[in-house]
Amino acid sequence: MRVVPAVTAGLGLVGLLAGTVAAATGLPEAPKSPTQNVSWGRCSADQKELNEAGAQCAKVTVPLDYADPGGRTIKIAISRVKAKSPGERRGILLSNPGGPGGTGLAHTLALRPTLKDVADRYDLIGFDPRFLGESTPVTCGTAPRPKPPAETTTPRADFEESVRAARDTARRCREHGDNAALLPHASTRNVARDMDAIRAALGEPRLSYYGISYGADLGAVYTQLFPRRADRVVLDSSTDPAATQYELFQRSGAPAEAALTGRVRTDVEKLLARAERRPIPVKDQRLNAPLLRLVVKQLVQHEENDPRLAEVVSDLKKAAAGEEFEPGPALSGLLDLLASPELESSMAGGAIFMCGDGGWPAGGWPKEPATYWKNMQRSRATQPVFGPYVNGMIAPCAFWGSEPREPGTKIGNSVPLLMLQARHDNNVPYEGALALHERLTGSRLVTADIRSHGVYGRGNDGLTPVPCADRAVNTYLRDGKLPAADLTCAKPKEL
Repeated sequence: MRVVPAVTAGLGLVGLLAGTVAAATGLPEAPKSPTQNVSWGRCSADQKELNEAGAQCAKVTVPLDYADPGGRTIKIAISRVKAKSPGERRGILLSNPGGPGGTGLAHTLALRPTLKDVADRYDLIGFDPRFLGESTPVTCGTAPRPKPPAETTTPRADFEESVRAARDTARRCREHGDNAALLPHASTRNVARDMDAIRAALGEPRLSYYGISYGADLGAVYTQLFPRRADRVVLDSSTDPAATQYELFQRSGAPAEAALTGRVRTDVEKLLARAERRPIPVKDQRLNAPLLRLVVKQLVQHEENDPRLAEVVSDLKKAAAGEEFEPGPALSGLLDLLASPELESSMAGGAIFMCGDGGWPAGGWPKEPATYWKNMQRSRATQPVFGPYVNGMIAPCAFWGSEPREPGTKIGNSVPLLMLQARHDNNVPYEGALALHERLTGSRLVTADIRSHGVYGRGNDGLTPVPCADRAVNTYLRDGKLPAADLTCAKPKEL
């Protein structure tokens, strides 16, 4: 997903739940009580961008378990960049960068270049979801030092290694610290409730929101639980609410496969055939087939990455042939990512929610390793490059050890909101957005005719902007005007 790699890829003091919401969630109505006294101060030294922007940071207290609002509490880290146009101030704008497992304390601030003057009308509120970043943390025990793949292997041996790794991750997360008491409360529904706790703590009647990928699905969950609290909501790159997370991963295989054409496809398939027997040695590492599939999957998400993909494939061909060469910047950067501790951290952060949800948007993983292996093998006929990856054991949920406290969220409401989707998104396919759009009867859908994961603010990431989509979002957030009908933005000429 856009921010966190796809291997993945956090109340007794405020009354949050109105009677209709309590009925929808199955939770008792929380008692009404005064707004929290939020103590703003300088952000931590790690938040350089926030401090340079003059932001303030604080912690909001929320229940660990919303079914027990008078019980144990945790802290949610928030940031604020105040509106610059007090006379035109609309309210607060929250955001989530995706994942699941993405921290977001500085994310709303990062939208400011694309928001332009719209940013002046909102207090820009960032937050780290429960158990992530600077919120009350959940960390897993130290991972063993990764061993390089052996000089020879087989697809079955690679799969058995992934099963061992998943079992070990689950054990380390379950047994570390106080995690056994915390992990059952890691869910998308609880993050949505935490968002509403932020709203209430800041004394705001409603909140506006931008979310991308998993963050878009989180926004849809918020509108379902708190329809009267949702102001102007933008969902960018969302998924089918009738599917499980595992099914969503499976569905990403076909469009990713379609993104590989010509000589690059031929070369990738040859490299995979080699790596499934003898991992490819490059820069003091060995790339087995699962790692090679992961590398290629990251690169096919955006059309602008096609030259980088060709460069990486060229380098890997040299490595497979035993040539002496210096990897180019694209391959070097990906190898550094694979070896970085941040990757392990993002995987653990994603697992916390992928294994904690009882269904859409993040849960629903099969319990038997044999199911993954069977699906991987079946997929090879039509998806030789990506099938074994998207059907594999990406998350450790088969061994998690704790069951979700609530089912997945069923979506069906008429909250007015704006949806964005790239027609050729091979991370969260277009058909999933259409399915969510149908359930959100008050929504308008802006389609971008591009291959991309994420539509709004692409220029912030060094990608080609889609001005038509950026304008639609800014008009909506500024004036509250949704497009009169669904619309399609033409492919930018630069692509």
